[in-house]
Amino acid sequence: MRLSILSKSLLLTGLFAFAAAASAQKTQLLVYTALETDQLKAYQEGFNKSYPDIELKWVRDSTGVITAKLLAEKANPQADAVMGVAASSLALMDKQGMLIPYAPLNLDAIMSQYRDKKQPPAWFGMDVWGATVCFNTVEAKKKNIPKPETWQDLTKPVYKGQIVMPNPASSGTGYFDVVAWLTLFGDKDGKGGGWKFMDGLHENIAQYTHSGSKPCNMAGSGEFTVGISFEYRANSNKAKGAPIDLVFPKEGLGWDLEAFAIHKGTKKLDAAKKLADWVSSKDAMLLYGKNFAITAQPGVAAPLANVPKDYEARLVKLDFNYAAEQRERILKEWTARYDGKTEKR
Repeated sequence: MRLSILSKSLLLTGLFAFAAAASAQKTQLLVYTALETDQLKAYQEGFNKSYPDIELKWVRDSTGVITAKLLAEKANPQADAVMGVAASSLALMDKQGMLIPYAPLNLDAIMSQYRDKKQPPAWFGMDVWGATVCFNTVEAKKKNIPKPETWQDLTKPVYKGQIVMPNPASSGTGYFDVVAWLTLFGDKDGKGGGWKFMDGLHENIAQYTHSGSKPCNMAGSGEFTVGISFEYRANSNKAKGAPIDLVFPKEGLGWDLEAFAIHKGTKKLDAAKKLADWVSSKDAMLLYGKNFAITAQPGVAAPLANVPKDYEARLVKLDFNYAAEQRERILKEWTARYDGKTEKR
C-alpha cells in the first residue's frame, strides 16, 4: 500500500517525536574524568549494558587540571560524579566536604587498601596506575646511552637532555612520582633527599609535559630516549610496536588509584549511585584489568605482557592523607624550582 505524502510526513513526525521522547527520558550524568580517552568508549558501553537509561556526559582532562577545576567550582558545583581521578585528589576533596559518602553494592569485594577507610566511604578505587619508564632502545643504541635500572641512574650526566616527565601540577602521574621520591628519599620541607634527587634529575630533564602519557609517546617516537610515564601507556605503546623497553626502577614505584566518588553538587543522586554500583562491579573490574595490572578487586586482572608479576610488591607505601594534605605545599615548592622547563600550553 502506497503512503500519501501527508501520511509519510505524519509518520516521520511521529518517529521524530518518539525518538525525542526516548532521549528525554534518559538521565544525563555529568562525569568529570582523567581516564585515558581511548578507554572511555569501552567503559561507557559496559555501563550502558546495565543501565541503558543513563547517559554519561564526560568532561575529560589530565588529573591536575580536573582537580583544579573541581576545586574552583566548589561554590558552584557542576559535576554529578568523578570517575577515574586520582584517589589523592578525591581525598583532598573529601576533606573540603565536596563528596557524598556511599557504599556501592560491591564494596566488600574491594581491597581495604584501595578504598576510603570511612564507613560509608567517600571514594573507592577502580585500579592502580603506577610509574614506568619508557626507554627507547633504538635511540639509546645510536647515542650509546645505557638502560637505567634505578631512579638515581637518571641523575647521571649521560642522560642530560634525554628525559621527559609529567608536570605534577597538571598530571596525576607526575604528582605520584614526586610523592614517591619524597617518600623514598625524604621530604623535610624542601631540604630532604627527595628534593636533592629532583634537583639532580632536573639537570637532565628536557621538558615537563602536561600529560602522563605524553612522555612515553615522545620516547616511543624517538623524540627523546627516556619518558617517565605509567604502565598502561607504556604497555599499550610497546604492544603497538614502539621500540621501547619498560623499566621499573628498583627503589620503588610511585602510584595512585583511579578512583570514583559522587559529587556533593549532584541533583541526580539515584543515577550517580547506579554508576557507583557499576564502577565497583566485577564486570567493570574486568574492563579495567584489560588496561592495568592491578584492580581494586583482587584476582581479576589478567597478566600484562610487559609488566612484572611482582608489580604490586614494587609499589611504594603511599599515604593518601599525606598526598592530599601536602599537595599545595609540594606543588608550590616544585613549581618554584623546576617549572621553567614545562611545555607551553
